Amino acid sequence: MRDATMVVGTILLLASGSAARAADRGEGSQGDVASTPRTAATPSRPVAIAGRLFLDVHELGKGKVTAEAVADAHRRDLAVQGKHGVAFKAYWVDEKGGKIYCLAEAPTRGALNAVHKEAHGLVANRIMRVSADNMTWAPTPGAKLYLDVHHLGPGKVTAGAVAEAHKKDLAVGPKHEVKYINYWVDEQAGDIMCLAEAPSAEAAIAVHKAAHGLLADSIEEVTEGR
Repeated sequence: MRDATMVVGTILLLASGSAARAADRGEGSQGDVASTPRTAATPSRPVAIAGRLFLDVHELGKGKVTAEAVADAHRRDLAVQGKHGVAFKAYWVDEKGGKIYCLAEAPTRGALNAVHKEAHGLVANRIMRVSADNMTWAPTPGAKLYLDVHHLGPGKVTAGAVAEAHKKDLAVGPKHEVKYINYWVDEQAGDIMCLAEAPSAEAAIAVHKAAHGLLADSIEEVTEGR
């Protein structure tokens, strides 16, 4: 417990730099939320969401985060999300690379960062508005999970084109013991994120290569939390 507390302290110290960068981009503006006293970690009420889906990225640096520390921070997010009309769906932790990805329905990017600010102070480096393949994925317990990211550029991708590519991944995946279970598309930025169960990163890459040739810019082994 003491080690986990130290890690949480470390990421909160790093958050001050992230918060400053987010403020410069206008992503974290939400009145005086940053000064709101932290409330007890009690479950928030169910919230009706406008249907906007966002995926944010926290880049903390190698060796700066653990799955246990992120699970604690996520519990704090859940305790205050209802105040801001946000509903977190899942998160992924890349312990090796020091990255966290959070998926949530929210009215705005600012509302999503307002939850992070009030809960623990760790705001995102980047928030993408995305569309999803589905919202009912269920990773197989014990399977290795990989999240890959494709940066194609603004105007270079559509949700329809990605849906067709995903169908090809599903057809080829079994040959490599890979199961692509979800993907998210940020059409404005031209980014795609794919979630897959695979024996290795190389196997997941092989599926993309054989299916359509669209290789990811990065691929990370992650731990999923809800």
